[in-house]
Amino acid sequence: MTTTPIPEAPLSPHWAFVVQLREGTPLTPQGVRGRVEHIVSGQATRFASLAELWAFMQQVVMALDTAPEETP
Repeated sequence: MTTTPIPEAPLSPHWAFVVQLREGTPLTPQGVRGRVEHIVSGQATRFASLAELWAFMQQVVMALDTAPEETP
């Protein structure tokens, strides 16, 4: 029996972030440090843990979900 793979969702630029890690940062949940920037809005912040990185990304994406739709 073969299964049909579920098609992947498109990669939207509205969900795109650049994550820059500080040189020498340990790759642990509490040790990772760097800067993250949302590509479309330009919002950026520094983070000192994966929790802070995740919180920023969630905040930006949630704001996109509640933003009023643009009219042409």
